[in-house]
Amino acid sequence: MRYYIFKRVGLFIPSLIMISIVVFVILRVVPGDPAIMFIVSGGDEGEETYDEEMLAEIRAKLGTDRPMVVQYADWVWGMVQLDFGESYFYDTPVVSDMWKRLPVTVELGLMAVFLASIVAIPLGVYSALKQDTIGDYISRALTIVGIATPNFWVAIMMIFFLVMWFGYFPPIGYVNIWDNPSSNLQQLIFPAIALGTSNTAFLARVTRSAMLEVLREDYIRTARSKGLGEKVVIFRHALRNALLPVLTVSGHELGSIIAGTVIIEVIFLVPGMGRLLITAIQNRDFPMIQGIIILITVFVLVANLITDLLYAWLNPRIRYS
Repeated sequence: MRYYIFKRVGLFIPSLIMISIVVFVILRVVPGDPAIMFIVSGGDEGEETYDEEMLAEIRAKLGTDRPMVVQYADWVWGMVQLDFGESYFYDTPVVSDMWKRLPVTVELGLMAVFLASIVAIPLGVYSALKQDTIGDYISRALTIVGIATPNFWVAIMMIFFLVMWFGYFPPIGYVNIWDNPSSNLQQLIFPAIALGTSNTAFLARVTRSAMLEVLREDYIRTARSKGLGEKVVIFRHALRNALLPVLTVSGHELGSIIAGTVIIEVIFLVPGMGRLLITAIQNRDFPMIQGIIILITVFVLVANLITDLLYAWLNPRIRYS
């Protein structure tokens, strides 16, 4: 078990380094000059005309005129000290801007995971227990549609029907959950549902497949032959083992949910890190883009690490040879 944990933790740092290199290089290769965006967006007292001398001064100010290797080394050294640099667009520390938006994104992601789990697992269990019945066919059809439907389309349709059919408008302006739980729930419940739609469908199908496999095992047949009640067999023996693959894919799906918050936050005007990332991309704000992507990467890697460790703990047969 210790060797397994050591191997999984050992993959964390190389993965983070590779992603940081890819993000850093891609931002410098794609067309667009942050110095020009700095001028056009009013960063230099609203000037809209510029020459090469002015661009050179701004590049020196932003630090983009230095060799890429030097820029990358300075950025990595800053991250080690939890300093992600200054935002080109906001002219504020990147860490402070991310820290303000992080709780909103985390709350939205956790709410989406929670809603997906409480719907997907019972649906998958029901579909497995009622295999090849009308209920199973309906459940499978719904999950296929859910997997094939993009989250952003669900979000757009949700807004359309809420406004046009029901005349419902969620409260405008984000409210912290500790200040007003009711308003906070009204603001995030629909984005969370839209964000978790495909995740719900995928988890339901995985749960169904795992349950069907477990229900055919010999120990389930033995439990029934001993006279145990059907509920005990299903929930204590079958479901407990069927949830192992569900736990495995949940770590991967959590990454998809975190990435999906970007477009969902823009559609529902949620002031999270997703909207901050879109604004940073539009303004070629390298430090902000890099900081947000690295933070998202850390969350995904930590989620997958915890998933792997939990899986090894729940299933002692998992070992690195």
